[in-house]
Amino acid sequence: MEIRVLRYFLEIARSGNMSRAAKTLHVTQPTLSKQMKDLEQELGKKLFHRGSTSVSLTEEGMLLRKRAEDILDMADKTIDEFKALDNIAGGEVHVGCAESYQIKYLAQVIKEFKVKYPLFHYHLTSGNTEQVVERLDRGLLDFAVIVEPPDLSKYNYLQLPAADTWGLIMKKEDVLSQKESICVEDLFGLDLICSIQAMQVDIPRWCGEKADMLNISGTINLAYNGSVFVKEGLGYMLTFDKLTDTSPDSDLCFRPLEPPLKTEMYVIWKKYQVFTPIADLLLNELKLGLSQ
Repeated sequence: MEIRVLRYFLEIARSGNMSRAAKTLHVTQPTLSKQMKDLEQELGKKLFHRGSTSVSLTEEGMLLRKRAEDILDMADKTIDEFKALDNIAGGEVHVGCAESYQIKYLAQVIKEFKVKYPLFHYHLTSGNTEQVVERLDRGLLDFAVIVEPPDLSKYNYLQLPAADTWGLIMKKEDVLSQKESICVEDLFGLDLICSIQAMQVDIPRWCGEKADMLNISGTINLAYNGSVFVKEGLGYMLTFDKLTDTSPDSDLCFRPLEPPLKTEMYVIWKKYQVFTPIADLLLNELKLGLSQ
């Protein structure tokens, strides 16, 4: 299975049309069709439903699409790493980030770093802790920024200098907005929205066995999307402060939990990881910048 053929396959999957994909790839349609038939023969599975004017993926094709995207991400990252070996003035670094206002500390370090290395390029991937750690473990990321204590048997880490404050996002006209803080009893009977991690780890850490009395009506992995649901009247969201717009012009407000619930944030990387020169330099910059 060749990298080039996987690129052809993904372009067809994205465009849904063999002729259009051939034009984009600058190959003839018969050549492209033959490459796909050879790929299907190699795998022993049918990858496409072929119509008169379009193609769509079979279940096996959808599985290959996911695998091909991972393989090509890794291939492209490897190429970038080898290019960077001869280019200490720049290079590529991939970072996965959980949601937090503390990402500003990473941004501040990178801003100073780009002054020293103007050819440096960064690629940020957003997701919850589970998602970014998975990409780190698969070698698709150099660093991950997570909101739970790291597994010290697998990762080295730096702790960010602040902590995130948990609270409740609600509409400003809601009766609970009159309170300065929210206790667990205030949440009884409410439709609550939160992340799976919060539901399993953070909220039980805050209220213990009373967490079983809460009605989690929906889960999210990005706070912005949750805030849209709150605006539409689908409930209340448990999340960090400063992740959603609660400015005077917003329809939403934030009230902290009582007793206070805080979460630390960490930059992690795999133990014994061999970095490219530019990633190694960035790590040194992070160690200096985050310790101040």
